[in-house]
This record gives sequence, structure tokens and C-alpha cells, in this order.
Amino acid sequence: MTKEIILYTKSYCSYCKGAKALLRHKGVSFTEFEISDNPKLRDEMIKRAGGRTTVPQIFIGDVHVGGGMDLAALDDSGGLDPLLKPFLDAINV
Repeated sequence: MTKEIILYTKSYCSYCKGAKALLRHKGVSFTEFEISDNPKLRDEMIKRAGGRTTVPQIFIGDVHVGGGMDLAALDDSGGLDPLLKPFLDAINV
């Protein structure tokens, strides 16, 4: 399992800002890749995201969550906290 939360973002994206705020509220750290001026990172994101080209694209460990609305829906359904638990445990060791 990848021990990292990764977000591919663009600085002007409101969905990206919302996703980052939600993850910060949950108390987890994440790595952000800003892809606006980096075609190589954008291509990497598209490949990892199965062809999706919108931002954010969010990966929690080995799980591709999807975009900002997908992250919010996962949280609303109660599925986000179990995915984040290993990352919270790592912070609180």
C-alpha cells in the first residue's frame, strides 16, 4: 500500500481548494502536485486517473478517489474516514 495521499491540482480550481480544506479538516497530510504549467505531471495524472483530465484527482494510498465532488460524496457516505484512518494513525504515533 502506498503510504501517501496525493492530489493533482490547479491553483485557481475551487474544487481543488475544497478538497484540500476537507483533508486538512480531517487532520491528514497530503502531497500536492500543481499541474498548471507542467505537462509531464498532467500526463502522469491522466494515466494514473484512468484517462480523467479534470482536477483535482485524488489518491488515498492505492485508492483513486476521483475528483473533489467524489471526495465530498465519499465523506458524506461515511467512506472517507476509514480510508484516512491509516494516515491518522501514522501522524499520531
